[in-house]
Formats: sequence, C-alpha cells, structure tokens
Amino acid sequence: MSPDYLFVYGTLRRDSDSEMYHLLARYGQFAGDATYRGKLYMVDYYPGLVPSDNPRDVVYGEVYKLSCPDIVLSRLDDYEECGPKFSEPTEYVRRKQYVKLKSGEVISAWVYIFDRPTDRLQLIESGDFFRKS
Repeated sequence: MSPDYLFVYGTLRRDSDSEMYHLLARYGQFAGDATYRGKLYMVDYYPGLVPSDNPRDVVYGEVYKLSCPDIVLSRLDDYEECGPKFSEPTEYVRRKQYVKLKSGEVISAWVYIFDRPTDRLQLIESGDFFRKS
C-alpha cells in the first residue's frame, strides 16, 4: 500500500506555526517543498487553492508523509470544515492530486481545494502564501 502524502500551502505550512501545523508535524514527516499547478487566492486570513490547466500557474507548498492518515485527515477535515459533519457545498474539498517535489518527482498527495467562486477574491500572484506579492 502506498503512503499517504499531504500537500499544504497556507496555514498548515511550517512558517505558520499554527496549532494544526503542530498536529501535522506530530503525525507526519516533512517530505519536501513542492508545487502544484493551480492559482492561489486570499479567502480571508487564509488562502484557497484552485486547479489550473495553465503550466505557468504554480502554487508553492510543502508535502508531508502521514504516519497516521486517519487521525490527521479527520482532524484537518474538521479544521477545513469539509468533513462529513459539514453540509455541502463546503468551502474546501479534499482530493488526491499530483504535486511535484523540488527533486522533480511527481507524487499523488491529498490537497485541500477551494470550492467556491474566486471572482471577488484577490489572486496571490506569487503562488506563495508567505510571499503575497
């Protein structure tokens, strides 16, 4: 069985030092910096990622190999308000997507995808939540 990986791009990254990052650090192993083909928007104090077909649209983040995926994903689904406890449509959906590690290797990882209209949101042109310019 292949390992479960998680791609994070906002408040779950190491630089955020959030409570949920600490959960991820406890039950996951940092696998490396990575990118995803998509666009990143400021939703509120947090970002939302949407997929893109344009190869120039890149979102920067980190990948974690999950040692206890059931525990981590259940807690993160609650954090992202997209688990079975929440009525649909939810703000985010969690899907397996392809991400590219810094080494060039492409892997399948869980990604929280923003599932609302983006027309009134500010695009983070750098694709990096910590470099919002």
